[in-house]
Amino acid sequence: MFIHEVQAGESLFRISSRYGTSVDQLRMVNGLSETNVVPGQALLVPLYTYIIVQPGDTFDTIAKKSYVTVQQLRTANPSVNPASLQAGTRIQIPNTSNYLASTLSFYVVRSPALDRTLITDFAPYASIISLFEYHIAANGDIANDLNDITAIQTTWQNRVIPIVTITNLTAQGFSPDLTHQVLNNPTARTNLVNNIFTLISQKGYGGVNIDFEQMPAADRDLFTGFLRQLSERLKPAGFVVTVAVPAKTSEGIPWLRGYDYGGIGAVVDYMFIMAYDWHHAGSEPGPSAPITEVRRTVEFAASRLPRSKIILGMPLYGYDWVVPYTPGTAARAISNQDAITTAMRYQSPIQYSRENESPFFRYRDEQGADHEVWFEDTRSISAKMISVRQSGLLGLGAWQLTLGFPQGPWLLRKFFRVRKR
Repeated sequence: MFIHEVQAGESLFRISSRYGTSVDQLRMVNGLSETNVVPGQALLVPLYTYIIVQPGDTFDTIAKKSYVTVQQLRTANPSVNPASLQAGTRIQIPNTSNYLASTLSFYVVRSPALDRTLITDFAPYASIISLFEYHIAANGDIANDLNDITAIQTTWQNRVIPIVTITNLTAQGFSPDLTHQVLNNPTARTNLVNNIFTLISQKGYGGVNIDFEQMPAADRDLFTGFLRQLSERLKPAGFVVTVAVPAKTSEGIPWLRGYDYGGIGAVVDYMFIMAYDWHHAGSEPGPSAPITEVRRTVEFAASRLPRSKIILGMPLYGYDWVVPYTPGTAARAISNQDAITTAMRYQSPIQYSRENESPFFRYRDEQGADHEVWFEDTRSISAKMISVRQSGLLGLGAWQLTLGFPQGPWLLRKFFRVRKR
């Protein structure tokens, strides 16, 4: 498997012919409804054993597009002299899926039929799926119900652990006031722990993910204490306790002091780091998950808890801003696949920031407004997967599966062996 960056003047037919594959296969793997690819677009080419050398190819360029090292390529092709590479030579692409990783991704429950289909399709590439989501009340009650039985059963049937997502979401968004009320009331806190245990037991979940966002600094120790109390209640019964936390690169970020990586890591089984939204709907345009910040976050986290507990979260979405940017305006969230479709629709060349390992493009809509879109593609996701391997993390995950990312399973198979229960 390797990635081809579309050049000016190339067509999908020409690209498929170059690599000895079909247009239909390229469209299927990359989730394309149309064939009018644009310059700079990254296409995943699903050839695992070899490519045929083209004029101008070198071991260095082949290694880069295959996401292997030059030495790995040399080792896999001992009879090929890199200094005299001939067009038409067949080059073996080495297998790099030797890293055993756990995956934890979120899935928004929809309907039994849709749940069954998507979970079944993605299950071969999943260790844990966190079903989204249950709300809490100020007294520690669970405030809603989900039609999630089919999703739970389908997950188990496919050798994947279903866990329940508990959030502090309200009609107004994530509520730090709500979690403050619960955490500061011992009765409500204990009631919530017991209600989570009951919910998991009665519904048939394998554990829980706590997704309390915008945690105030004043509640930092109380939040860790709550997770400890929850773990002491759930773990003896064999349930998995996980938590989703925002990305932080130091303790010096005031709005993130509510999350004590070290304390949290000491009491939960796994910590899912939401390594995205450095740029977001309310910010100026830019990459949501720049690789430089992702790596800094990983190293900071690894200084606070074991790498064997860290799951790196990746976004299956980006943002579409109207530009020039006006403070106070909000960008539109857009799935990675919809971003590519938009670039193709407007025939807008896709650029790629090597510094951030992130793609972006601009287009003008039918009303004459200019837009700037930053998103994730096979290149940027590959860079993050390599970071997981290089950093020795437990694994990776995504927000969230219903957004879709057709290339995702292919990339997982390239870089990892997925741990199954």
